[in-house]
Amino acid sequence: MTADIAVHYLDAHLLVAEKPAGLLSVPGRLPENQDCVIARLQQVYPDALTVHRLDQVTSGLMLYARGKPMQAALSGLFERRQVDKRYEALVEGMLAEDAGEVALPLICDWPNRPRQIVDFALGKPALTRWRVIERDAVAQRTRVALEPVTGRSHQLRVHMASLGHPIVGDVFYGAAPAARVALHASELAFVHPQSGQPMRLLSPAPF
Repeated sequence: MTADIAVHYLDAHLLVAEKPAGLLSVPGRLPENQDCVIARLQQVYPDALTVHRLDQVTSGLMLYARGKPMQAALSGLFERRQVDKRYEALVEGMLAEDAGEVALPLICDWPNRPRQIVDFALGKPALTRWRVIERDAVAQRTRVALEPVTGRSHQLRVHMASLGHPIVGDVFYGAAPAARVALHASELAFVHPQSGQPMRLLSPAPF
């Protein structure tokens, strides 16, 4: 545990930490938004560097480089889509199908940023694959596994809302209020750039 940040894996080249829901991945512009995952990690691992981000509302696994050369190597893995990212979410309502995909282009809604919207003319391609884990008829919620094939901002949140099943607690995209947004980065898989070893980290959803 590092300043309330759990570290799942650590070696001389990289680390995998678990981001709590509600904490920024990186510092914001305002003075009151300086507390974030990377700032807390750097208190213990000064060479830790950000490679990717999660939304403030999202919890789960994040991969960090230790030093600039490894940051470049890991960033390359993300750019080439060689990092397998899986998420778990609870969505409102009962999804009729057992699996499917959403391919809707996304762009920032600038007057309402950071909100993202579907825009077929100007949006960037975005693809999400989803699979039902279980349905709760009493609560009228569906637990789903999500795979973002692309990595657009708010992609999973917009895509699930576009199906009429926003993620539980995601009032930003039309859900009813809840204790938290029920979205968790549950799995990261990649080949370690230094050792060549396949890496697979898992984190169960806390909801």
